Amino acid sequence: MSLVLTNSFGGQKESFVPRDPRHIRIYVCGPTVYNYAHIGNARPAVIFDVLVRLLRDRFPAVTYARNFTDVDDKINDAARAAGEAIGSITERYIEAYHADMAALGVLPPSVEPRVTEHIPEIIDLISRLIGKGHAYEVENHVLYNVPSFPPYGALSRRTLDEMIAGARIEVAPFKKHPADYVLWKPSAPDLPGWDSPWGRGRPGWHIECSAMIERHLGPRIDIHGGGQDLIFPHHENEIAQGTRATYWLHNGFVSVDGRKMSKSLGNVLLVRDLLSQAPGEAIRYALLTAHYRQPLDWSARALQQARRSLDRLYATLRDLGDVADDGADARPYLETFRAKLDDDLNTPAAIAELFRLARMAQVERSPRIRASLRATMLTAGALLGLIQQPPAKWFERNDGHTVDEADIERLIAERNAARAKRDFVAADKLRDRLHGLGVVVEDRSDRTIWRRAPA
Repeated sequence: MSLVLTNSFGGQKESFVPRDPRHIRIYVCGPTVYNYAHIGNARPAVIFDVLVRLLRDRFPAVTYARNFTDVDDKINDAARAAGEAIGSITERYIEAYHADMAALGVLPPSVEPRVTEHIPEIIDLISRLIGKGHAYEVENHVLYNVPSFPPYGALSRRTLDEMIAGARIEVAPFKKHPADYVLWKPSAPDLPGWDSPWGRGRPGWHIECSAMIERHLGPRIDIHGGGQDLIFPHHENEIAQGTRATYWLHNGFVSVDGRKMSKSLGNVLLVRDLLSQAPGEAIRYALLTAHYRQPLDWSARALQQARRSLDRLYATLRDLGDVADDGADARPYLETFRAKLDDDLNTPAAIAELFRLARMAQVERSPRIRASLRATMLTAGALLGLIQQPPAKWFERNDGHTVDEADIERLIAERNAARAKRDFVAADKLRDRLHGLGVVVEDRSDRTIWRRAPA
């Protein structure tokens, strides 16, 4: 089965046909670094990490660029409020973003361009847009002339009048058209600024990605991704500026307990705070339980369920730890799993298939087949960025329990011996003791398995 993706440009599923099968190029809009990453920021990072893993598994070369917006009015306001230099603010939050995403198992992109390192490219692109009649200079600003690009609105599938009515567009008397937007604006002496043909200033938000894509990936790319909120105006404006992508992919919003995440509601969940409540892998798992195009409702219950689910998967891998890996062939069982991801990156269906493999492994007796199932689970897990650490490490870290795994195995052996003697009073006492240590015991027909209980 070929890889199929839902292209936001048209809204239909399409088979992925790369421009150059030898080299895939993908760009995803990254964060504006004025605060710590919240769970909404984490969703595209995790989703497109899975997509890049899938592409790298299929194609010989994939260049993945994800940017940092490190010049922005929100950054200026944060620096002013903190009484710090702007560079200090951006470096702190870039470092924090790296740490948070690494904790979620997000692999580093091939390229991480920053706006401040691409000012010459931005100025050059703006100059070319002026030369083509798509932009104009007025009162030390440069604005994009939206009516000069007749296809404007094709991505969001709205007319220009609808977009003006439904958008917060800055009112300025020098605009030729209400929808025109800023490519370059003047900077006060206390704000970041660079010399340009239009005076000292700084770029508007929309122009930066177009310039960085052209610099690092070329004039055309295969995939451009980001959150659903970027369709209009950000990605619509990128297209007007000349960004050409074959496929536009957008993930859905994240709500919290059924409510929109916002500062006014006080329900903005920072990744670093969630990491104090659960392992990063559990947060990643929870983010993958909904299809990327659909909304995801975050809750403490969903995170707890993610931990329990990972307990089950790691317990299966631990039970398979005695099978030999030599010559284990994952191919017979991997095709169905890959088909789930190939169908528009259907991570919920892929996770369900991973559990089907785990259930098969739990009842299988053939060492050869058990070895193949274990290899399949690990290969499938690698595409999702899950179950890649040794089971002992997962159970050691999970919920902060310090009881040694060897002690747990010893108590389980004692309990099994008591059960064999039909001393059920002693067996129940040992079960209670294990429960007090935060260990859930599950008796099966041929063996006893255990997992850490969620906090």
